[in-house]
Parts: sequence; C-alpha cells; structure tokens
Amino acid sequence: MRIYLDNAATTPLCDAVLEAMLPYLKNNYGNPSSTHQEGRTARAGVERARKIVAQAIKASTSEIFFTSGGTEANNTAIKCAVRDLGVQRIISSPIEHSCVFNTVNRMREEDIEIELVQLDKTGRANLDHLETLLKDRSKKTLVSLMHANNEIGTLNPIDKIGELCQQYDAYFHTDTVQSIGHISIDVSQLNISFLSGSGHKLHGPKGVGFLYVNKANVIDAYIDGGGQERKVRSGTENVASIIGLGKALEQAIEHLEERRVEIEAVRDYFIQELKANFPDVIINGDYAGQYLFTVLNVSFKTDTPVNMLLFKLDLKGISASGGSACNSGAVKESRVLATLGVPDGYHSVRFSFSHLNTKEEVDYTIAQLKEIV
Repeated sequence: MRIYLDNAATTPLCDAVLEAMLPYLKNNYGNPSSTHQEGRTARAGVERARKIVAQAIKASTSEIFFTSGGTEANNTAIKCAVRDLGVQRIISSPIEHSCVFNTVNRMREEDIEIELVQLDKTGRANLDHLETLLKDRSKKTLVSLMHANNEIGTLNPIDKIGELCQQYDAYFHTDTVQSIGHISIDVSQLNISFLSGSGHKLHGPKGVGFLYVNKANVIDAYIDGGGQERKVRSGTENVASIIGLGKALEQAIEHLEERRVEIEAVRDYFIQELKANFPDVIINGDYAGQYLFTVLNVSFKTDTPVNMLLFKLDLKGISASGGSACNSGAVKESRVLATLGVPDGYHSVRFSFSHLNTKEEVDYTIAQLKEIV
C-alpha cells in the first residue's frame, strides 16, 4: 500500500485529463503552425485550452501564453519586466520558490536593485513595510510575491498587494503555481501585471504551464525562434500537454468547492490527530487563518534528521517531503523555515493533500509517525 502525501510536489494525472490528451498523442498529431487539416485540428485544441485558462482567471485569451511550466513562466515575467518594461528595482521576499528567488538574485548582475520585504511569523508579507519600500519612486519597480507559499501554505493578500502596486505605479508579478485551481482568482478585479501557473499541481501533466501578461504590458520574445505564442515564446507547442492543462484546470474550477471541503476535512483531521499524539508538535505557517488548504508543514521534536524521517516514512509506504521538490532529490535545510525560524531539536516534514486522500490514510500515517518520531 502506498499513501501519497506529497501533492505540493506533483499530483497524479486524473482520468479525464488523460482521456482528453490521448487523441492528441495518437491521432491529432499535427503541428499547430501548419495550415493543413492536421495542423488546424491541433491549433483548435490549443486555442480551446487557452480559452479555458483565460476563463478560469477571468482574463482575455490574448493575455495567456503557454510555457514549459511555472519556472519558465516566472523567469519570463521577471526577466522581461527588466528588459522590456524598464524595471530597475525588484521587491520580493526571502521565501519565494527557488525559480523566483534565484531569478531575482540573478538580476543583481544586471545592476537591478533588490529589496526584500519583511515577513510576519507565518511568512506573510508585511504590507506596511511593502508600502514603505514602494514610496520610493525613484526607480521603476516590480513586486514579485507568490500567492501561496509552496512549503508552508501561507497565503499573501494579492488583492491588497496589487492595490499598493497600483497606488505607487509598480508592476506586480505573482506565482500562483500552488494556488491556481484551488483558490478562485479573478484578474479582472485584481491589479496583477504577471501571473504564473502550472499543470502538474492540479492533476494535469508535467512540463506545461502558462503566463498571464496583462494587456497593458507589452513584452518581447523570451525564447526566439519561429514566433509561436504571438512571438513571445517560440517553439512548437506541446499540444497534448496544453490540452491536459486546460482539462485539468477546467476540472479543478468545476469541482473547486467540493474538493476544498474534502481536502479540508482530511487536513483538519490530520491536525487534530497530530496534536493529540505529539504534544510538542509545531505547525508552521498560517495553518488556521489565511492558508492554502492542500499544504501542512509540521515540525517534530526529535533527534531523527529530516532525511531519515522521510526515508522511514517511505519504507512504510508514505510519500512526504522536507519542503520544495526542486533540489534534484536532495534533502537540504529549508530556506523558508530557516528564514522563519524553527527551534533547535525540531525537524520538519511537509504533508500535502489532494481530494484523493482519506482519513483512513491519516490514521495509518499517524500510527507510523508514532513509531518513527
């Protein structure tokens, strides 16, 4: 028996997504840039998926660009804002996903000023400090702050951040890779310049994502070539995966509320059982206020290091993680938790859920944790 509690790393492909993709892997194999029937069929599928993504976040189809995933989308937003929109300063945070954190730091080589916003104890951006930073209008500024933290699940108030950026004439980029499909986002009501999403966090395929670029912002090609994606992202489109992303997001939006209720019930039960069985347990981030309900980061008081905790859980048939899954399989100290501070003698595990998880799986996991920890 395997129990999968690492859905923040990736999610299993759902049957409806696979069924939607199969025709484009077998019969509808045309290049969407070709003018013949096979090409037109592929193009029609890509544009249907673009419409689904646009409708899901209340954007125009002309504002949606398909990418190879969230990392490329985030790189495109940040680097093109610097190159094409005159950005001279970036305000971000020390707990962004590595693809944002490292990209922002790379911009120092371009003589871009980097400021890090202060955080509260749950990892949420301090809006007063953000406003203080934004009051300095001497340099054109991009604010890059994620919606939901991928390790602890704390939500940033992207509505209020957007309002501050609008007030002080700054661009706003937000990474919604973890939250898209789980929390409703309406860009028509939010001041967002760039928004990134990915397919494989919501039961879609890996290797595909999208970037929303507000129509007020015009960026040039990030990848040069044949001019696909309206000359912003060249390269033959990954048609089947784009179809899968569209179907996965369509399913997620259609079942958003019922999935939230199911996942919340399992998560709340897990928290209840953790507190009952591990009196010294620490739950990191904002787990009871404004949080992403799919993520739960837990610190146990134990001498067993995190890599051994994860190894022992794996031997018991339980998949979890020590944090972000983007370190080539390495289990390193979490930059996020190091920033927020975890007491000495504690080691942290991230459990993350989907609507496929059950309370029975929680019972088994708690039983195994009691032996391991």
